[in-house]
Amino acid sequence: MWVGWLEEYPDYRTQGTTLDELKENLADIYADLTSGDIPNVRKRGELVVR
Repeated sequence: MWVGWLEEYPDYRTQGTTLDELKENLADIYADLTSGDIPNVRKRGELVVR
């Protein structure tokens, strides 16, 4: 089993039974995170001060 995440979005992890499947899942999660359809996506390096 392979587990991975995108450096820019470390809070969102995915997995695959093969390295190729993990790569496909990472591409899918990147598309989801950058589509604007998911509210409040956190990127690395963001700081919210209230």
